[in-house]
Amino acid sequence: MFEDLVLKHQDKIYNLCRHMLDNAHDAEDAAQDTFIKAYQNLDNFKPNASFYTWLYRIGVNTCLDYKKRPFWESLLRRSDDEEEYNLDPASSEPSPEKIYESKQLGLVLRKGLSRLSAKLRAVIVLKEIEGLSYEEIAEVLNVSTGTVKSRLSRAREKLKSQLKKFREQN
Repeated sequence: MFEDLVLKHQDKIYNLCRHMLDNAHDAEDAAQDTFIKAYQNLDNFKPNASFYTWLYRIGVNTCLDYKKRPFWESLLRRSDDEEEYNLDPASSEPSPEKIYESKQLGLVLRKGLSRLSAKLRAVIVLKEIEGLSYEEIAEVLNVSTGTVKSRLSRAREKLKSQLKKFREQN
């Protein structure tokens, strides 16, 4: 039973952790810790609640705990998993310039996310990357929907400012 839930949600939880922590190794550990904590706290799960949002709350809190670790700053500077960012999937063979620009934009976005406070980063990841509704985010973070909207607005403004600087340079 629990194994089925893990299989159903493992990719989403890993992606959440990956975006929250910006480090593949920590994301793997945090995702695993999320499921361990969920299993250990199954007695606290309310049957009328959504398992999905309950699990996301555990995942976000686990990631926030990881970010509090003393070595977190050094991990942010590591570029151990540089990825190719192809933002034009319709093109089967993008030009070298497009590949370079896409990769740079991806790095700017990743760096922008890493510069956001943990609260703003959690909201933007849950909304824009994970696709949760305002209500689901509020439940996951245990805040009001108004707080979610406010934080999301601030996070978008900060990211927009960084993207504007990127576009001006290119």
